[in-house]
Amino acid sequence: MEEKKFDELLVDIEKIVKDLESGNIDLETSIEKYSEAMKMIKICSDKLNTATESVNKILDENGNLSDFQVSD
Repeated sequence: MEEKKFDELLVDIEKIVKDLESGNIDLETSIEKYSEAMKMIKICSDKLNTATESVNKILDENGNLSDFQVSD
């Protein structure tokens, strides 16, 4: 599978969900589409985790990445 952006994956997942909900596809195709969607969901989850980790890091004064901490 080519590397797609997060938003593109969401569009693809939504299309698969609509296809599955329509009930107009056979069982084998439904299983294939479900498996494909689950792979895309895993990729989205990984992308979100990576983004979360990036947001939680901040460059310190020396240009080094460090954990972001809110001071009271």
